[in-house]
Amino acid sequence: MSEMDRSALIGALPYARRFARALTGSQARGDALVAEALRGELEAPEGAREGRLQGRLVLYRAICRISGGSPTGVDGRGDGLSRPQRMLLLLTSLEELEPAQAAFALGIPVEEAVAHVEAARGHLRAGAVARVLIIEDEPIIALDLQQLVEAAGHEVVGIAASEDEAVAIAAAERPTLVLADVNLGAGGDGTSAVARIMRTQRAPVIFVTAYPERLLTGQDLEPAFIITKPFEPTTLAIATYQAVTRGVHLDPV
Repeated sequence: MSEMDRSALIGALPYARRFARALTGSQARGDALVAEALRGELEAPEGAREGRLQGRLVLYRAICRISGGSPTGVDGRGDGLSRPQRMLLLLTSLEELEPAQAAFALGIPVEEAVAHVEAARGHLRAGAVARVLIIEDEPIIALDLQQLVEAAGHEVVGIAASEDEAVAIAAAERPTLVLADVNLGAGGDGTSAVARIMRTQRAPVIFVTAYPERLLTGQDLEPAFIITKPFEPTTLAIATYQAVTRGVHLDPV
């Protein structure tokens, strides 16, 4: 492997971890999947035309291959999505790939990838309904998140602007999904709030941050679901769907 290739793969690791963790619903399983991908055969896009995305695409393709992303793969979650459909939703939304790039990752024609994505998005609102706690110190952003969460078919049981408020609401409402900003300003830290909540209950957690790479080092206990600010409404809808349908596999934060 050339020095350029090695550098591209190192730079792609946080993105590969994010994808693999969201796919499996687990930091441990996701990071193990990335490690296995690095040990296997890595295939670059033909002609290396993808530039700065080359390392990411190489790892996405390896992850999809070893985790069963064939077009006929069955996910087994009982929610109507095949495994390739779930992968393509994450690749095109969470990882912001173009359809052709996502198709490369799965090793299928672009037209087939587009059809899979369209079919998968039709299932989003059919997923389990969650009772969501939002932890966000900016009132306008919190209200925007509430509207997006409710538009995705979920119920918001509370909005907390600080660590202490988040812990209190969680104890009273027992949410089935937590959506947390990392930086709460004077109100504390979102990761600390979630850690306190998870001492007494268990629920999937999605962290929203402008600096996702800080939570994707693979060195410490880190979250399974991370979305980057700013994000599109569809990204949040897909992340909540994946967290709810994969929530039983979450590692504690």
